[in-house]
Amino acid sequence: MKTIRLLYPDYVGGGLPTYYFGANLLRYILPPNANQPVVQVDVVPPDGGEKSVTNGIYAEDEVLSGIRSAQEKIAAESPDRIITIGGSCLVSLAPFDYLHGKYEKTGIIWIDAHPDVSTVNDGYPNAHAMVLGSLLGHGAAPLAEQMKNPAFKPDEVLYVGLQSLHPYQRRYLKDMGVEFKVQDSEFVSDDQIKEFMGRFGHILVHFDIDVLDERFFHSTYFANPELAGDGSGGGKMGIPKLTEVLELISGGCDVVGFTVAEYLPFDEHRLRGALSRINIFTQ
Repeated sequence: MKTIRLLYPDYVGGGLPTYYFGANLLRYILPPNANQPVVQVDVVPPDGGEKSVTNGIYAEDEVLSGIRSAQEKIAAESPDRIITIGGSCLVSLAPFDYLHGKYEKTGIIWIDAHPDVSTVNDGYPNAHAMVLGSLLGHGAAPLAEQMKNPAFKPDEVLYVGLQSLHPYQRRYLKDMGVEFKVQDSEFVSDDQIKEFMGRFGHILVHFDIDVLDERFFHSTYFANPELAGDGSGGGKMGIPKLTEVLELISGGCDVVGFTVAEYLPFDEHRLRGALSRINIFTQ
């Protein structure tokens, strides 16, 4: 089986240049494997400029350009499995859509503190909050229209680590028929994960770093007190629990897609910025 690592440093979908830096750093944090070539999506590096909101989406042209580049790179490689190195949560749209077209009976385990089902009418224009809703066919129309395969069905999604929801998110999930459990006091059980996996021949895993508790893991959005986002809070999961969940998934099903998204190493990014002002590094 051919496995590629899709380096997709999208930052406009999340509105922060640190997403770009974080994806490029994450490339070297993942366990090395010479049998998994790195394929890079074309993303213009951050230039410090502000982007406009079009059709309810911040930097819509750049967002759609990144999706199309990802689709082109994936199609050229024709992989059997894709490890996506993000970037904002938006990066799962193209690879998950591709793999859904390749494999029948495919489910998504969405490991995230947030549901990512916002629409362009909900007042938050960053596309990373719209990605799963779009994969379900009812998120942001400009995103959903990029998909080349049928939308996922509501019963093909399992949330792990989900935290408190905004009323519009709760309403969307209920209207769509997506089952969910807010996991602020107790995570979904191993048996629930096994039962979900048992219904599918293949599984896609979306792992958003912000499912982790920012008190113990600091390279996450919510470890930065200067940021507010859409007003949501951070995750409750620790690394030991994350490891337990991922081992359970990888040992119990055929994982054909795995995304790591929203890695935000703010301290490292600031340090790089400081060193970039020193002549010996730049001359």
